[in-house]
Amino acid sequence: MRLTAVEEGHLRNGLPGTIGIAAVFPGARFDLAQVRSRVQERWGGLDRMGLVVEPPTGPSALLGHRWAVGRPFDPAAHITATDQDLESVFADGVGQPLPPGRPPWRLLVTPDAIVLLAHHALLDGRSLETLFRVLMDDAVPPPASGQAAAHPPAMPRQRSRGQYSGIGRELRRIGVPGRRLPVVPHGAARPSVAVVELDPQVMRAARRQPAGGRGATLNELLLSAYAGALRACYGPLRSWPAGPTPFYATVPVDLRTRADAQRLGNGVTALRIPLPVDTESPVARLETCQELVAAFQHRSDAHRTILPTLQAIARTMPWLAGVMARNLARPEATTSLCTAFKWRGSPSHFLGRPLSRVVPMSQLAPPGTANLCLVHTADAYTLTVVSHLGPGDARMLGEAVAQDLKAIAAAGTPTG
Repeated sequence: MRLTAVEEGHLRNGLPGTIGIAAVFPGARFDLAQVRSRVQERWGGLDRMGLVVEPPTGPSALLGHRWAVGRPFDPAAHITATDQDLESVFADGVGQPLPPGRPPWRLLVTPDAIVLLAHHALLDGRSLETLFRVLMDDAVPPPASGQAAAHPPAMPRQRSRGQYSGIGRELRRIGVPGRRLPVVPHGAARPSVAVVELDPQVMRAARRQPAGGRGATLNELLLSAYAGALRACYGPLRSWPAGPTPFYATVPVDLRTRADAQRLGNGVTALRIPLPVDTESPVARLETCQELVAAFQHRSDAHRTILPTLQAIARTMPWLAGVMARNLARPEATTSLCTAFKWRGSPSHFLGRPLSRVVPMSQLAPPGTANLCLVHTADAYTLTVVSHLGPGDARMLGEAVAQDLKAIAAAGTPTG
């Protein structure tokens, strides 16, 4: 089975492509045999989890990779124990490609968490969430018929002039070069990962901002706090290299519908927005981000129309999928991927133990980038930063985001 153009791009963009998610459970380390048994029970029938990448059998410019069915599902080959803590597992995993010749995923049982690492060509972030959900005690695995990766649904053929203009604007947004993060000297950039536990009381107060408004979503808070963190760490944009060019964040948007919500594979698109780094007020930055996020639904509709055509063209020419993927991976195009979601259905339990926290791991991007993900689980809020900058920049940015969230929360607190 041939890979889709999106999957082909993830293999050809020059990056390790490893993404991850961890579930933290209070108590002693899980018994490895019990974890393997549960994974066998819940994932063993999922076709997607047995796929192996086969390289092109001829010229790679003309022929793409293919998915082949691997050996019978063997949890012992994929699920191992480690004494590393969660942040160390992420730091090692984010820059290392998964072994070839086998399904590109692995599950690690650490002293305090269960960690799933996978290649982005096999699974996207929503798929990782789906897989963890079906491991929970009362969950039901998604049907095997839903495992094939499909193109996002197209919009109706008949379109208005306004829809065509929206498509044109979105195509221009995709290609406009932005500003990269200030980086250390050439060759000195290093991958780093930081996991920051955020104060739930601060987050609840921040989500009530702006005062008198509708409240803020996790996405809006992450984007605005990141803009404030960039200002705190690097100064206003006018002090950065590259003149007046905006700084763009990229937000993944799931194109799955209710009918295929549990489909594994790659079903997201990405929307770019200019962050208000030069805005001084934390609440004003939040209001700007709310206005930008409000347009996501309309912009997503444009992507539903654009993507099937682009993917069909790229799939006939695998080299084009690689070119497109490498261009989109450049720091000027995708400097910071910002993802936020809520783990719904809490409390969740695994082998009788309650889930306390979900921790995501974005993929590593080229030097000059930083990717952020914020997750709300029960009463826990966790931010993960994956940077390719200075050795300590992931921690610096994560702590600066936490400080800006405090500033947003305090904006509604009377003084004196």
